[in-house]
Order: sequence, then C-alpha cells, then structure tokens
Amino acid sequence: MSDCCNDPLTTAAQSHQHCPGNGAKGKPVPLITLKSLLVPGALAQLNAQQSYRFCASSDCPVVYFGANGQTFEADRLKVPVFAKDLSPEVPVCYCFDWRRHQLRDPANRHALDDIAAHIQAKRCGCEVNNPQGRCCLADVRSTMAVSSEMDSG
Repeated sequence: MSDCCNDPLTTAAQSHQHCPGNGAKGKPVPLITLKSLLVPGALAQLNAQQSYRFCASSDCPVVYFGANGQTFEADRLKVPVFAKDLSPEVPVCYCFDWRRHQLRDPANRHALDDIAAHIQAKRCGCEVNNPQGRCCLADVRSTMAVSSEMDSG
C-alpha cells in the first residue's frame, strides 16, 4: 500500500528531532556547545555542517544526536551532564559551580539570586559551559524546589 499522504521530507525532518536512543524529542543545541564540551576524540568526529540536539532523558545514554544519526554519549563529554547524572556532586550551574547537593542545602537559599546577578552582569557562558547549551536557571529552580519539598514533607 502506498503512503502517498505522508510528506517524506516532513517525516524525515521530524525523525531528526527525536533521539535515536529512546525516541524523546531533543532540543536544539548550539554547535559551540559541542565544540566546547566534547573530548578530543569525539570532537574529531563532529560534523560541523549539521545541527545537533540534546536528549535530556536521564534513562538514555545519548547526550547529543545529529540529523544523520550520529550520537555522542555522556562518556564523550568533558563534564558530567546534569540531566543524565543523579549524583549529588553533579553541577547544576556550570558557570559558577553550583552543585546539586549545594542547591539542596537550605543554607544556600541565596544561590538563585547570586546566579541571577551574574547573568544580569553578563558573566555567564552557558552556551560553552552547560551541556544543554542554554541557561541553567530552570534546573537551579527545580533543584531548589525539590529541596523545599523535602524540607516541608
């Protein structure tokens, strides 16, 4: 039976948005992020002519994937990946070295304000420091919210 109603270009474009490891939709990530964070052997395999996406699923080893099916797993990065690593030592804010256990400590309630002040002063470099290639504030907030829930629960 012919599949005449499906546009092959649209179907192909949509498949490039989904992680080959688990099928989750990935978020676009700047090429500079991969160039900054891949270990030398992986960087040598990077195709700078294609776009890449970030897979945030903690149960999937793939961190970055490209339109041609190329993937880079967590062990190919210079830093641990917050979305993939559940340890207390993993960075949440890569620019200013705030780690999960620190953000969950009630003594560090000022952390969000400190990070926001650095961002306001244009000191952050999330596109080259954070494996997600974007600002960490959402992750900082969610990590601190988990701490608040644990304190009140």
